[in-house]
This record gives sequence, C-alpha cells and structure tokens, in this order.
Amino acid sequence: MKESVKKSLNWSLIIAAVTLVLAAIFSVVSTAVLSGVNWGIGMVIVLLIVLLGVLSDTIGVAATAANERPFHAMAAEKLPGARHAVLITRNADRFSNFTNDVIGDIAGIISGTASAYVVLQLALQMGHTDGSSVQFGISILFTSIVAALTVGGKSVGKTIAITFSTEIIYQVGRLFYLIEVKLKITIFKGKKRKNKNTNNNKRK
Repeated sequence: MKESVKKSLNWSLIIAAVTLVLAAIFSVVSTAVLSGVNWGIGMVIVLLIVLLGVLSDTIGVAATAANERPFHAMAAEKLPGARHAVLITRNADRFSNFTNDVIGDIAGIISGTASAYVVLQLALQMGHTDGSSVQFGISILFTSIVAALTVGGKSVGKTIAITFSTEIIYQVGRLFYLIEVKLKITIFKGKKRKNKNTNNNKRK
C-alpha cells in the first residue's frame, strides 16, 4: 500500500513539473504567434488549439479502451509501431493522464487566453475600446462558441476513440516508432513481465 502511494506521489510530482514546463512553452508560443496577426488568423489559431485538445482527449480515451491482444499479433508479424502500441495500452492510466489532463487541460487554458486576445483585437478593429459593451458581447459570443466546439468535439472524439481504439493507438504507436528511429528518443521503455510460475518455483 505504501509503495503504491509512493509511486503515485512520484508520478504526480513528475506530471506537475511537466505540466509547468509545457504550459509555459504553450503560453509563450501562442502569445508570440498571436501578437503579430490580425483577429481572423488569431481565430484560426484558437480553433487549432481547441482541435489539439480534442485530439489529445480522443487518444487518451482510446488508450484506456484498447486491448493489448491485437497489438501482440501485430508485433508477432513485426509491424512497426506494434510494440509501442502494446506499451501504450499497458501504461494506459499514465498515458491518458498525460494526454487528457496535461495536454487537454493546457489546450483549454491557452485557448481561453487566446480567445480573450482575439476578442480584444476584433473590438479595437471595430473602433470600440477595451471594456466596452460591444467588446463584452463579442467576448461572450466567442467564448461560448469555443466552449461548444471543445465540449462537442470531445464528445464526438470519445465515441470515435471507443469505436476505433485499436486503429488509433496503432497509429500513435507508429508515430512513437518513427520518433524512436529517426530522432533516437525513447518515449516508453518496455519492462519484462515477471513469470509467476518461475517465482513460485523459486519460493519452493
């Protein structure tokens, strides 16, 4: 029990640190990109951020819904990415925590901040000052649209994730395979499962 709590705390600290770094990077990049564009392009950027959140949520749900067996069969045929897909499903809890809670939540926060910037740019271009009733109305409308797209997109994404979990996770596995081969970055390290029969024999 103590060991599981310790592992949970360690993972929580790691994921918090990663979230801090990624949130800072996302914020700096989005601010830098938005600062030099008009409201129309800014709106497209906001929609892309929303799409990123929806996709990450879909992948996370697919990881928890997928079964290892099809990927073992693919790995036996030596299909690229199959081994990585096995590792994703085997670590589905942590993988979905990262995709849903880290990437998804960061995308939601950044899209809200970016939306506020786009609304301000649009109001100023229309000749209205910050804090005007027109800017307030635009803010409500745009925020509502972004929220509807986010919630609706994630709802559709969950259905797709559950229906096509094997296909989605295999494609993610292929992506991890390419990253490992081309960039020499190992995302998951496979651990051999202990053989229960062997352990029992040792005890005897």
